[in-house]
Amino acid sequence: MTESMKVLISETQIQDRVASLGSEVSATYKALLSDEEPLLVIPVLSGSFVFAADLVRELSVPSEIDFIQLKSYEGSSSSGKVEIVKDIRADLKGRNCLIVEDIVDTGLTASFLLESLGDRKPKSLKLCSFLHKPSREEKKVPIDFLGFSIEDHFVVGYGLDFNGRWRHLKEVVIYEGGQK
Repeated sequence: MTESMKVLISETQIQDRVASLGSEVSATYKALLSDEEPLLVIPVLSGSFVFAADLVRELSVPSEIDFIQLKSYEGSSSSGKVEIVKDIRADLKGRNCLIVEDIVDTGLTASFLLESLGDRKPKSLKLCSFLHKPSREEKKVPIDFLGFSIEDHFVVGYGLDFNGRWRHLKEVVIYEGGQK
């Protein structure tokens, strides 16, 4: 970390909340899943990979993982245009699916995902986001499972980055520029 960073959410707070989210997700899906019909967890790369890895280890229900990668950020700001860089391979039709996002900021990416994956006719499609910035919302999206709501800070750590850096941090920190 640099002097231009301030811890917003500690490693312990993250661990506790992810464990709770794992229980919430498991309770929601428990009666709907089986080994033959597991939950399809869809982490959004690259930002959610750390959160998703911790979350799936907390699930007590059968699950599979398939990744999707989108692009909507350039540096520290949303470009407003969402595009699929890597699509999922799984067929969503008739499946219970959980999108795992690192952060719902403007809501544009999450809205795009819910619409485009919803068009593939899943049995259910829910959204789990590690972070949410309500003050930045341009498009309201239903977040079914939420880690933390935060103020409008640019944050890095726990998978979130600035131009590919700082994902490795075990906590979420406010990034105010400094080193690039």
